[in-house]
Amino acid sequence: MTVSTQGLHIRTGSRIVSETVELLSSMRFSISLLTVICIASVIGTVVKQHEPFNNYVNQFGPFWADVFASANLTSVYSAWWFLLILAFLVVSTSLCIARNTPKILADFKVYKENIREQSLKAFPHRAESTLVETPQAAANRIGQTLLGSGWKVKLQSRDTPQGQGWMVAAKTGATNKIGYIAAHSAIVLVCIGGLLDGDLMVRAQTWFNGKSAFTGGGLIADVPAQHRLSSSNPTFRANLLVTEGTTASTAILAQPTGVLLQDLPFSVELKKFIVEYYDTGMPKLFASDIVITDFETGEKKEARVEVNHPASHRGINIYQSSFDDGGSRVKLQAVPLNRPTRPFEIEGTIGSSSALSNGDDKLVLEYTGLRTINVENFAGVNPAAGVDVRKVDLRSSIESRLGSGHKTTIEKTLRNVGPSITYKLRDAAGQAVEYHNYMLPMEIEGARMYLLGLRETPSEPFRYLRIPVDENDSMDGFVRLRAALDDPQMRELAVRRYAVSAVEDGRPELAEALIASATRALALFAGVEPSVQATPVANAPATQPKVLGGLQAVSNFLENNVPQAERERASEVLVRILNGTLFELLQVSRERAGLPPVERNDATQQFMTQSVISLSDTFFYPAPMTFQLKDFTHVQASVFQVARAPGQNIVYLGCLLLIVGVFAMLYVRERRLWVWLAPSAEQSSNATMALSSNRKTMEADREFELLKTQLLKVPA
Repeated sequence: MTVSTQGLHIRTGSRIVSETVELLSSMRFSISLLTVICIASVIGTVVKQHEPFNNYVNQFGPFWADVFASANLTSVYSAWWFLLILAFLVVSTSLCIARNTPKILADFKVYKENIREQSLKAFPHRAESTLVETPQAAANRIGQTLLGSGWKVKLQSRDTPQGQGWMVAAKTGATNKIGYIAAHSAIVLVCIGGLLDGDLMVRAQTWFNGKSAFTGGGLIADVPAQHRLSSSNPTFRANLLVTEGTTASTAILAQPTGVLLQDLPFSVELKKFIVEYYDTGMPKLFASDIVITDFETGEKKEARVEVNHPASHRGINIYQSSFDDGGSRVKLQAVPLNRPTRPFEIEGTIGSSSALSNGDDKLVLEYTGLRTINVENFAGVNPAAGVDVRKVDLRSSIESRLGSGHKTTIEKTLRNVGPSITYKLRDAAGQAVEYHNYMLPMEIEGARMYLLGLRETPSEPFRYLRIPVDENDSMDGFVRLRAALDDPQMRELAVRRYAVSAVEDGRPELAEALIASATRALALFAGVEPSVQATPVANAPATQPKVLGGLQAVSNFLENNVPQAERERASEVLVRILNGTLFELLQVSRERAGLPPVERNDATQQFMTQSVISLSDTFFYPAPMTFQLKDFTHVQASVFQVARAPGQNIVYLGCLLLIVGVFAMLYVRERRLWVWLAPSAEQSSNATMALSSNRKTMEADREFELLKTQLLKVPA
């Protein structure tokens, strides 16, 4: 039997119906649908599914984000067109099976023993021989030999002019055709299982049962019934977040326009969440010890849920999906950076927010994340550069596994640098900047410093401000120096002390000149004097020059007021004066705080070098203060995926049939053998043998040579 690409032809008066049925049942239509499904699956793999729309805007731009959303490419597997293609594929493949199965089953009973002798001579594998035995005896012997080798045999006697002849028809490997039925049935079962376990049932309830997505906020208990799905919902796949020590019984189904709430017939209490990490900081194990309480019977059942080891209750599987913060309590210390601000402490929970006010300036502090473990690579990787060492680098991963003849990677030095806090400061206009601050200082390039990160958009990496530590391993020394830079009296005192220490006694005119230069340099650095002189232009409105502090202000001043030939020498003198006055300013700040002066040594020099750079960078810090993590109470939450999947077993059966079908079609060869025995002389017969196989292989050639030797007694 040969499988045709044509469809099923039915007798009907309507030509359109006949052609439609032929198209749906044809192999070419099924292959086309499979091709479209494969392309859609590739898109669903490359493009992250069910992400917030803003993520697609940041990644692809507004135009393509709208295109992807319009075509449902952000939720391919639940798109209406994808489900429709699956339904058509089920219909098409089912018609293909219905069209070919009767022929296949009928072919099992057919030995084709009526084939003519002349037809045997047209086969590629054919042989002729003379046997010293009658046709009947030869037929019985050949038949028994083939039966012993696993062939199915049928003998047929024919009357010929020379006497009675015998046809031996045999076949084996007919299960190859079972592979066709099994493989096509597998496609149908997998598609049906996918339709059952997809969100088709959920969509049906939104179409016909008055359900709609919820877009508001508030408590789960206050959500109206039209946004909830019954616990008897036959199929669903939703997420359930449970915080340690709490109980939850309502899962969330994400929808393109909001969420649907799925009520469960039981509650899940998270007793304890367990997480273990690799040296790289990636979690190697996370598990949840839970208690399941059945609402109908009141039965309580303890279970542990791990990745790939779900718990099950009343036909609903509970999978360990991920973990999250469950509302950890944090205490933050507000540290002033670029504006005189009184230090204060504030407490909150992750996921909440606090209002901040300083007169007309109003900000909202949003607590977005707490990480208790941060493993960074200190071998040639600067954590202050915003590089995530936990990223997947395919090239580095491959090269690190090559032999000693190809070692191009650097040995990693991984170290846990302690907890970090992530928060956002949102202004009155709704604009927010995200900050990421480490709780503890870390050693970078031989110096210990705090890292204060920020970014304007989630698509950007964090940029880090480095704050050097003082002798007490804190940032208090730098904060005092920054506050002193904003104090005119402390700046004036530091300038005069610097002039006294730098000028010999008896040279008051030189001291006054140095005081003027130092005052100008420190004022430029502090941002209290314009770094660019306003140039009057005829008929032009008066403009206020932009005041910019830090090293950038000093550089602007030199570029606009010093000739280029003298600029290098002037910059060296100005920087030397600036460093001296800042050192005296540090001493003044310590004196006001009741601390002893610092000694002039290498440690102090390193602190001042980094402080000058950090002070300059604070003028670009967008917030008046930074928030340092002082204390926290970590609360874990476990994210479960709860699924009622009636199509799961159907898909498993389909996968089994697919394996059987592919194995049968690829590794089982169907062969048919005919031996025509015609009488020649008394007690002898002429034998003509032919072999057909559904695939031409070297194995078929060897088998034919063996059969010639066994059946026709032809020497090999």
